[in-house]
This record gives sequence, C-alpha cells and structure tokens, in this order.
Amino acid sequence: MSLLPILKDEYHKLSDQTMDELVTFLEDLGDTMEMDDFDVEYTQGVLTLNVGAAGTYVVNKQPPNRQIWISSPVSGPERFDFRKDHGAWVCRKTGSTLGRLLEHELRDILDMGDLAVPIK
Repeated sequence: MSLLPILKDEYHKLSDQTMDELVTFLEDLGDTMEMDDFDVEYTQGVLTLNVGAAGTYVVNKQPPNRQIWISSPVSGPERFDFRKDHGAWVCRKTGSTLGRLLEHELRDILDMGDLAVPIK
C-alpha cells in the first residue's frame, strides 16, 4: 500500500481534530454510562480511557511519524496513518480504521450494539 504523505501542518490539523472529536464523544458517552470505572483523561496529546475491568486504552499523536497510535486492552498496540484516499486514519497492518477499531471493541466492552464512534 502506498501512502500519500501529509504535510506537517495538515497532520496537526487532522490529528488535533480527530483527538478533540474522540475526547468529546467519550466524555459525552461517560456522562450516560452507569459504569463506575469509566474515565476519560486528555493531557498533552495523550488520551487515556479506563473501561473498568476490561482495561485501559491509550491513544496518542506521534508527530515525528505523522501517525496516531493506540494501545488497546483488547487488540494491543496499533499505528494509524492518515489515508487521503479513505479520508481516515488507517492501520497499515490490518486495514482497519481507528474509528472502526474503537467502535467494534467498545461495543463489546460496553455491551452497546448501537454505539457509533464519530471518527474515521
């Protein structure tokens, strides 16, 4: 798969927008949850999501590589590049988008079949 590189400024704009949308979504979701251990923290480009006994997600920007990285308690670590042809953050290894990965895993963890993560 060949990736069209994104410029530094474009990377920051896209990654900041993605992280902001993800934080807002997760905080709003947390406000509706009846799960004591559901906690969202976002500091200096690092998002930490505690989902109780299932574990902790860490999502962060990696500016030198122009990627977003995730450490998932379900699937482990993954790296996502922005694919202009998909308009989404895509994992080179699996082909999954960041939004699809989070949606699938959080649906199972939170037992919410209709959960829709608003990022690609």
